[in-house]
Amino acid sequence: MSWYPPALPPLAGKRYLITGANAGLGFFTAARLAGAGANVVLAGRSPERLEAAMAAIRCARPEASVEPLVIDLASLDSVRAGAGRLLHRPPLDGVVTNAGMVHTPGARLESPDGNELVLATNVLGHFALLARLLPHLVPGARIVALGSLSSRLSTFRIDDLQLTRGYDFWRAYAQSKIASQVFAFELDRRLRAADAPVSSLVAHPGYSISGRTPRVPGVNEPTAGARFADALQAAWAQGKHRGAEVTLHALTAAEVEGGQFWGPRFRTKGEPILQHPTRTSRDAAIGARFWAFSEQATGTTFAVGA
Repeated sequence: MSWYPPALPPLAGKRYLITGANAGLGFFTAARLAGAGANVVLAGRSPERLEAAMAAIRCARPEASVEPLVIDLASLDSVRAGAGRLLHRPPLDGVVTNAGMVHTPGARLESPDGNELVLATNVLGHFALLARLLPHLVPGARIVALGSLSSRLSTFRIDDLQLTRGYDFWRAYAQSKIASQVFAFELDRRLRAADAPVSSLVAHPGYSISGRTPRVPGVNEPTAGARFADALQAAWAQGKHRGAEVTLHALTAAEVEGGQFWGPRFRTKGEPILQHPTRTSRDAAIGARFWAFSEQATGTTFAVGA
């Protein structure tokens, strides 16, 4: 199992939720946590893909403790149902809000609740989920949002988050990733203000691509052509199993604190180091506006410390 790197420090007794855990960064994050002894909830839309991911983890570590959670983050009904199921299970030591649309649609689409689909999937679903799960996190728990280098390559339309004034697939993705970071940092500010024993931070995986990632049957099976094309980017790209190292560091390392922004040493690849996010992501006024927008768009009151 060459795709399965050395274990993390022992995590027996810990319990984590990873969204989008059936493939990519989410899968390798879940696999490493399970290999270190944690109980891991793998969340995703497809029961079949979740089963394939869990089978791959158990093949590498037969003793791994993994369980599925079928949830569609684009649907608020599905989010509420999924959160309800989690609230009847043991509390969580951490959540990684990894799920998201990378290959965004060429035309503007809406979620079942009438929100722009990419924003709904990548951010608003996580907002509604965490609003319900926050009381279910143990003291010392961490919430890690997946950031992106795209946050440095696009502006943020705080007055047009639904992209009704103009849509293109790149802006939809980049704006959703900026929003993810804005939300994570605003959440940490509110947690600190409430003196809550939970922290929120951001990890970005650099440029992590499938063709640089080991083959895992049923999970990551790029074609020979994709491997060849991605190999040409080896100087600045890494596999998703390596991109997951940043997330794992943010979730488990002793020196990590809320409000931080971790990424690869060489920006697109390398071991995790502490970095600086964009000023937009850190802007408290923008954070407050986005929080109010998210409550309205999801019909959710997100009370921190109440």
